[in-house]
Amino acid sequence: MGTAIGRARTAAGYRDPDRAGQLTSALASAAMSPLRSLFSRRAAEPAPLPYPPSSPEGLVARWVRWLAAHGPMTDPIHDTTGEDAGHHQPDDVWFLAGTYGGTVRRRCVIPAGRPLFFPAFNIWQVGSAPGEVPVVGGATGHAKLDDERVALDTIGTPTPFEVRGAVRNAVTGRSRPYPVTCWGLWASVPPLAPGEHELTFGGTDGGEFSVRAKYLLVVS
Repeated sequence: MGTAIGRARTAAGYRDPDRAGQLTSALASAAMSPLRSLFSRRAAEPAPLPYPPSSPEGLVARWVRWLAAHGPMTDPIHDTTGEDAGHHQPDDVWFLAGTYGGTVRRRCVIPAGRPLFFPAFNIWQVGSAPGEVPVVGGATGHAKLDDERVALDTIGTPTPFEVRGAVRNAVTGRSRPYPVTCWGLWASVPPLAPGEHELTFGGTDGGEFSVRAKYLLVVS
């Protein structure tokens, strides 16, 4: 884990005492209350990505930044219904997420013409030096869309990217910038036809830890 000084197993996956890494696998609609807005506020835009934004590595980095943009009250991975699905979504892709361990069912409305990008299983590391990628060698993953298998790609980001998140965000915990690397089993899905679709995905660390998310996606 590189900068990690040890890691403790929690219900949310592997979490280092110094927040150097964490296992996960995400979503974010409704207007936010003033309190929710406070915890989702970001201090400044992060530095440019070291990857093309639409490349596999660029999408992974953008997914991590998307997650970090949320405070604890709108954390997409803690979302148990899909009600927060629309928060901080970019214009060119729609991010989804899994859980901090266990199974969740969500429903979300997605604009037509938007491709999907999500991890079946992933892990990130905060405070990374170049080349430090938190690989989990025994990890497994799966994804199905309308009962058809979705291919997964193994993607890592050996060059750290800067993350400036909301206060108490799930990635760094703080609003100041940190270098982050990420690794995982990822899926990219072309824009879906209008209507309802069922998407299921998840993964394991090769041991007891597992995540699983089941979505009803409404494309309109």
